[in-house]
Amino acid sequence: MRLALLLLLAPALCLAEPATVMRATELKQQPASDAASVATLAENAKVDALERKGGWTRVKAEGGTEGWVRTLSLRYAGAGEAKQGDAGISQILNVARTGTSGAQVTTGVRGLDAEQLANAKPNAAELKKLERYAASKEGAEGFAAKGKLSAQQVAYPREDGK
Repeated sequence: MRLALLLLLAPALCLAEPATVMRATELKQQPASDAASVATLAENAKVDALERKGGWTRVKAEGGTEGWVRTLSLRYAGAGEAKQGDAGISQILNVARTGTSGAQVTTGVRGLDAEQLANAKPNAAELKKLERYAASKEGAEGFAAKGKLSAQQVAYPREDGK
């Protein structure tokens, strides 16, 4: 009986997750900022989220075009929330697919846990690479002068938060 139920629900588990594009964004061929653009999705365009990879989500637009967008550009329907026109068994399958009927939280950034922080090791080569992006004092002052900016003294916050 369980196997029959699992086979019945298997197609529902593979369905795409409905989402909306929060602002106009480019649909990329690969999950990278410098990848070729496939199309431009308008603000509030409806898409189906198919796969996630890092900070990118592969989507299928209403016209059938597929590509990658930044995950933070998408707003997902609440988990278990019915798509417009869904009723009865379709709504139950939406809940079965997501595993919950509550709200869904989507985050684009993952923090480090205590173990990762405790085991962190410096990477001298990456630090050296990062230092190449630092501006010299003279360069920063020249940039500020061109923009008619003036220096401001800002006190560090005290440990007591005042």
